[in-house]
Amino acid sequence: MKTDLLLIPMGARWPDLRAAALAAEEAGFDGLWTWDHLRDPDGGAGAGVPEAWTALTALAAITRRVMLGPLVLNVANRHPGVLANMAATFQAVSGGRLLLGLGAGGSRRTPYAAEQEAIGRPVEGDEVRARHVVEAIATLRRLWSGEHGFLRPEPPPPIVVGGFGPRMAAIAGRHGDGFNTQAFHPQLADLVGRARDAHAAAGRDAARFIVSVFAGLDDRWLRAESKARQMLDRVGVDRLILLTSPPFDPEEIRQAGRVLAGGRRGP
Repeated sequence: MKTDLLLIPMGARWPDLRAAALAAEEAGFDGLWTWDHLRDPDGGAGAGVPEAWTALTALAAITRRVMLGPLVLNVANRHPGVLANMAATFQAVSGGRLLLGLGAGGSRRTPYAAEQEAIGRPVEGDEVRARHVVEAIATLRRLWSGEHGFLRPEPPPPIVVGGFGPRMAAIAGRHGDGFNTQAFHPQLADLVGRARDAHAAAGRDAARFIVSVFAGLDDRWLRAESKARQMLDRVGVDRLILLTSPPFDPEEIRQAGRVLAGGRRGP
């Protein structure tokens, strides 16, 4: 199982993001992620939220090994045609290290929907937003095919669909290359099974399908012998993404890497 770090962007400053990313790569984490939000969903004023693509591209320029990705991009925030070119450009900048997380955005009357309403964009129902994810994936693959003169990503990045229910799990399996949800989701095994079954039913390569989950950064997720980590192994999780909040502590990240490395070495 790969272990990644997600840098929560709410109130984060670039120097802190930079230091945390360098510490994570040094510590042996396999990937770096951030969220795609336009503002703090908790309504905090003044701090601001760095834009996901800009931050990830800057992190790609200062790192060499870690995979990088947004967890996950709200497809309503960027036209799929623009996103296709952004992803292809990112692959060139990063040397092919993108994991492209996509999602439907927040449901109506949630803090995550409020950021859309703040910029004058109505929030559609769950079924419509889910359909937009399918449409976005189809557009990306079509524009990356080389038939329309768009920049082609080398290689095409895996598309990881995020969600918390059976509808998005099935979409991830049928149309995506991976599925992401909460590590502590009460129906985790069922959702992973639905995603994998949909992937198989679509006649796609099961060996290439990526299941990832996210949780907070603490030792129970870092130690190979922990019940939490063993549970993820049983479910078939491929990547564990651990969240850390600003102000980031590079030494805490390095210490987490040491704990993780100890688990990888074994007794």
